[in-house]
Amino acid sequence: MSKKKILITGAAGFIGSNFVRMLITHPEQQYDIIALDALTYAGNLKNLAEFEGKSGYSFVKADICDESVINELIQECDIVVNFAAESHVDRSIMGSEPFVRTNIEGTRVLLDACKQHGIDRYHQVSTDEVYGTLGKTGFFTETTPLAPNSPYSASKAGADLLVRAYHETFGFPATITRCSNNYGCWHFPEKLIPLFVTNLIDNKKVPVYGDGMQVRDWLHVTDHCKAILCVIENANDGSIYNVGGNNEQYNIDITKMILKHLNKDDSYIEHVTDRLGHDRRYAIDASKIKNDLGWEPIVNFEQGLAETIEWYLNNESWWRKIKSGEYMKFYEQYYGNR
Repeated sequence: MSKKKILITGAAGFIGSNFVRMLITHPEQQYDIIALDALTYAGNLKNLAEFEGKSGYSFVKADICDESVINELIQECDIVVNFAAESHVDRSIMGSEPFVRTNIEGTRVLLDACKQHGIDRYHQVSTDEVYGTLGKTGFFTETTPLAPNSPYSASKAGADLLVRAYHETFGFPATITRCSNNYGCWHFPEKLIPLFVTNLIDNKKVPVYGDGMQVRDWLHVTDHCKAILCVIENANDGSIYNVGGNNEQYNIDITKMILKHLNKDDSYIEHVTDRLGHDRRYAIDASKIKNDLGWEPIVNFEQGLAETIEWYLNNESWWRKIKSGEYMKFYEQYYGNR
């Protein structure tokens, strides 16, 4: 029996590359993979370097907004998983155009190509940020109204609605997952955990927004990838699932865990002006995916965080190249005067 062919967009990013890694290292290796990425600032081909030349794997450098390339590739695919996105909230506050283009228009291009060529399954990787913010109690469920509070989350919500509309209008075979904050290896060092870890390795302070009492539900990237595959293989068309780690943490507590692991004290904390429109709390109710499909997170947070920190300690050559050049221009522009 021939393997199904799967197109993974945004494959050189953090979650996308971990998803590729999971599929390729699976003992049965059930899919032939086309990995696609535009290799903008957060796409890193080194994340996929170990798979180059491997049977059943190929890489294509392309933008998901390029209709001719997308149409050509999707003709030979059975499944499309869309990780491709501009995803950094701070960057979206500085300028929303790339977020609207990639996250909404890019999704439209993929949907039209998939509809034209009759693929088996299109999966949209989304975020809990489309729901907005929570008070001190309660959880996001799949029926929580969308109320995004940043240009980034608004663009992701727009993409989700487009995917839903294609399913409702055309009977399009789509599914959506909305995940909580991911962490793990190969995470681009502008996000909280890798930024703080790499700063502290260099004895630099860490920029904590406001009072640091924002709450996030942390999910290990390997658990997230397993959830996505579970949905692709088992969910009904049109299904939406929240994917969470059952692990709410204050940002300041995460900060102090990292400090402790790296033998640093609280003097390394630098409170900076809070982000505009900063959501106070996210919390995911992931009971639907557990009850319907049997998925639940298995990585213990303390152990997962420790292993993540150790990975950054042991892979300095990977992140030092990223934190030089263009990334540092953004860092200084955004945090320099706060």
